[in-house]
Amino acid sequence: MIGNMINDVLSFVIFSILDIFDLVLCYVYKIIDFIVESEWKPCYCSSPKEAITGTGKILVSEKGESNKIVCLTSTKLQLEEISDTLYTRPSLVSEVSKTTVKELKRRKIDRTTTVVTAINKSTVRSTFTVNNTIVEMLEDKIGRRKSHPVPRWSDCDCDTCNSWSNACQDTLFVHTDGPKEKVGDDVLFIHGFISSSAFWTETVFPNFTDSTKSMYRLFAIDLLGFGRSPKPHDSLYTIKEHLDMIEKSVLEAHKVESFHIVAHSLGCILALALAVKYPNSVKSLTLIAPPYFPAPKGEQATQYMMRKVAPRRVWPAIAFGASLACWYEHVSRTICLLICKNHRTWEFLTKLITRNRMKTYLIKGFCCHTHNAAWHTLHNIICGTAGKMEGYLNTVQNELSCSVNVFHGQDDELIPVECSSNVKTKVPRANIKVIEKKDHITIVVGRQETFARELEEIWKTTKLNR
Repeated sequence: MIGNMINDVLSFVIFSILDIFDLVLCYVYKIIDFIVESEWKPCYCSSPKEAITGTGKILVSEKGESNKIVCLTSTKLQLEEISDTLYTRPSLVSEVSKTTVKELKRRKIDRTTTVVTAINKSTVRSTFTVNNTIVEMLEDKIGRRKSHPVPRWSDCDCDTCNSWSNACQDTLFVHTDGPKEKVGDDVLFIHGFISSSAFWTETVFPNFTDSTKSMYRLFAIDLLGFGRSPKPHDSLYTIKEHLDMIEKSVLEAHKVESFHIVAHSLGCILALALAVKYPNSVKSLTLIAPPYFPAPKGEQATQYMMRKVAPRRVWPAIAFGASLACWYEHVSRTICLLICKNHRTWEFLTKLITRNRMKTYLIKGFCCHTHNAAWHTLHNIICGTAGKMEGYLNTVQNELSCSVNVFHGQDDELIPVECSSNVKTKVPRANIKVIEKKDHITIVVGRQETFARELEEIWKTTKLNR
């Protein structure tokens, strides 16, 4: 009880300071962006504003206090996929000033602007609210204006992170193992948040038997924005964008018609979305530490997910790191800048301290991303799909016949074991295996040989049952 009390007090003090520090950093980055790149870079601290794009197809106006997107654009981006946690993250500073702001707004004349647009030759009066950061990013896409230089001043400019900008094709990096021509089944491996394909290729792939390597084509991808894959600055990294790139880079490029999926953490969300989109193609689903927190009745799913994944606590350490990454746009950008700009130093120090190559590749995967990719993926995929997870699992249970296998570390402090239990309640046929004394990473790293045998058994059983 005393430990919890100390944790609560420290958390309150430290995160109150971070609330202020993040606000200060907002102006610092705006000034640096202007000096280095000759423009004010928008961020999600900005207030909403009335905006209509040059094409007139994004209609927004400011009304009330809520900055929630309720409109679709005519582009491929779908605004309902953008999480409100990007621009609605209650802090101590905002809570303290909320009463004052309400009073000031009450005294002002309502300046809400209603945007009128003609659709199908009929006049419709519609009022929308949207964060100006999203509007400006979409204006870049629709207006086809020149995007930011690659890389930006705060991004890593090493060959690994920047090689995609010189490539002829805009596709994900895909590590392929096994026969060149399809002999048996195909397997797609999807890594978790701030990781890379090396999470699989440096652990599980070397431990597959020769028989498996001769029968299965193994595809390990670097997700959009991570590893050696493209990291576009104008991307919002929505689930649609991630799925489109997986389809383009693996399913279409390698003519994959049916496949097994193995996914870790954030990758589990993409795996479920992919399975729902291709219900007749997925042969088996293997989910490792799936982040599924059903929101209580009356709770907003996105905000509930953010509080569960990033609880604003200084302990455990992994929760503190997740809270920094999720709640503080400018603090996390600073950390990303320090790590990514010096990733070779981090790799060297890690190798020097641990004498372990596996730790080195984990650090490398952690460093090879941009803040923009991490920030949008975290909010738009992990938080933004919270309300869709129940539907995904219902579809898997009712419309898919593939086997579902879930692995979870008993000591996982980031995604607790209860998440796998929640999956079991929605998909009763799922096989749940909880591994003692393993956490979010060591569920695979450190037991890769055992895990390789478990996967081979799943695929073999699937083939026998067909």
